[in-house]
Parts: sequence; C-alpha cells; structure tokens
Amino acid sequence: MKILGRILGAAAAIALLAGPAAAQKGPARYGEEDKPKTGAEIAAEKDAERAYKRSLGNIPEQQKGSDPWGTMRGDNSAPKADKAAAKPKAKSADTKTGTSAK
Repeated sequence: MKILGRILGAAAAIALLAGPAAAQKGPARYGEEDKPKTGAEIAAEKDAERAYKRSLGNIPEQQKGSDPWGTMRGDNSAPKADKAAAKPKAKSADTKTGTSAK
C-alpha cells in the first residue's frame, strides 16, 4: 500500500507538471501557410478598411503656426537668422571706445 501511494503521488506530480508544458505551443513558424479566408472575413476586412479611410477624413487639418514647442527642439527647425546672430564676431583693436573697426 505504501508503494502504491508513492506511485500514485509521482503520477499526480507528473500530470500536474505536464499540463502547463503541453499548453505552451509556440508561435506560427515561417513557411507555414495561412488558412484561406472565407468570403465573410474578406468582406469584413474591406469594410474595416473603408471605415478607417473615412475616419481619416474626419481629422481636421493642423495649423502650421501652432507649434508651442517649436523653439524648444534642437533640430534644424530654428530660423536661419538666429543661427547667423549666434556666430561670435571678431574683436577689434579699438577696445577703448567700444566701436569696431570696419
């Protein structure tokens, strides 16, 4: 009786561990062909595509001058006049009067 209990216990443990392992089926592998779609599935996809394109028409056009973070970006969107003003100017020999010699 003692041996029978151990055998049944081991069988139960194996069964409990085998259940989740059998449920872990991997994703579809490359090369496997998809099942052919039915007429209803094709019609549903076309309807969804038409609805998506209609919804894109409902989005209002964005105003080009309404970019509050435009000056905070570091890309090339800054005006070129600011870049020219940022260049350091050459020092002149006349430093007492504060004017530059041209």
